[in-house]
Amino acid sequence: MSETSTERMAKIVSLCKRRGFVYPSSEIYGGLNSCYDYGPLGFVLKQTVKDRWMKSMIQENDNIEPLDSSILMHPKIWEASGHIANFSDPMVDCKTCKGRFRADHLDKATCGLKPSKTPLTCGGELTEARSFNLMFKTFMGPLEDQSAVVFLRPETAQGIYVNFLNVMTTARQKIPFGIAQIGKAFRNEITPGNFIFRTREFEQMEMQYFVKPGTDEKEFDRLKEVRRQWHISNGLKESKLRFHAHGPKELAHYARAALDIEYEYPFGWQEIEGIHNRTDFDLKNHEKFSGKKLSVFDEETKSSYVPFIVETSAGCDRTVLTLLVDAYNEEVVTGEDEGPRVVLKFSPQIAPIKASIFPLMKKDGLPERAEKIFESLRKHWRVEQDVSGSIGKRYRRADEIGVPFAITVDTTPDTVTIRERDSMKQVRVSESEIVDYVRKHLEV
Repeated sequence: MSETSTERMAKIVSLCKRRGFVYPSSEIYGGLNSCYDYGPLGFVLKQTVKDRWMKSMIQENDNIEPLDSSILMHPKIWEASGHIANFSDPMVDCKTCKGRFRADHLDKATCGLKPSKTPLTCGGELTEARSFNLMFKTFMGPLEDQSAVVFLRPETAQGIYVNFLNVMTTARQKIPFGIAQIGKAFRNEITPGNFIFRTREFEQMEMQYFVKPGTDEKEFDRLKEVRRQWHISNGLKESKLRFHAHGPKELAHYARAALDIEYEYPFGWQEIEGIHNRTDFDLKNHEKFSGKKLSVFDEETKSSYVPFIVETSAGCDRTVLTLLVDAYNEEVVTGEDEGPRVVLKFSPQIAPIKASIFPLMKKDGLPERAEKIFESLRKHWRVEQDVSGSIGKRYRRADEIGVPFAITVDTTPDTVTIRERDSMKQVRVSESEIVDYVRKHLEV
């Protein structure tokens, strides 16, 4: 019988907890729905994603600047952005199973009492749809009244827009230029799910590119291919990626054009990153609500204009999940009776642990040689030592967390065996050449 998408996701979730990628948040208290903590390996994997994203933005471009804006901002920002008026989903409740669902996603939801059916087909009685704003509300200061209301930001982009002129002036940039930011955002989702795919607290990686009106369509087309190639450079299978252009009924209120880069997860094709032509909607609204000019002066035409914005927005947590799903493999190994080999086939550049060092025995000076190799490698990358169990079991443990290179120290003087994770081929390498060997293969 073939494996279901639910079973496959369950295996990935289990591996993530067992090996220290992702834990349920507040687990000793029964957990908190749709909130997760990143363990040691998950933290490194996520940080690697963020580092590679920032490098692709600010190190590889001389006209994109970094920013880290505040999570709490003036509440009028969310009026100007349209979030208070428009940032809501239609919600219905089922009087039978007591479930709560997005009214526009009922055909994809699961009934709480009859999991094989949707709320449309289970026979339950649904309430009328009502609007549900997704922003988390809190209070600033000692009084909890309307004058003290602030919001946890539902996106990082608005912090970029209100700092647009600050960055342009202090960084001495000219149009076109971009501002890149990675930061936390919060959405009180009605139906979060699919592990870390959709959560209420998450990190966004967003770049807002400010362009002259009339050049926005060209930049939109350029950016979509640049961003697709970034995902491929992280090791994602190209066959699992596609573009989905938004039709007129899908477009957000601020967008002239939008498309998603989608990935084929076990639970279907879903967005991994969005690219939007936001026109001048955001800056003009912030001009209106703040009373401050956000236009720039064009020396060629001797006139002022409000820039258009082309945006790329990727979920960091969603990208991490995509890498885990894409890397997860089960393989039957001839001659082994331990069951399928579970291996995360991360790109070597993405793998949180680059090498595992195994002394064959705890004697004959092998642990000391292994320690010396460990110290030489850890100066450059995150590596580990594993001294317990048979070599076969140690290989299995390294495979399961995606370690590209397993280095076995045996009784042969001055050389080691390096096993490559994906091919399982082994090569003999001089101890003095291990660092160069690993570096060469990480740069491929």
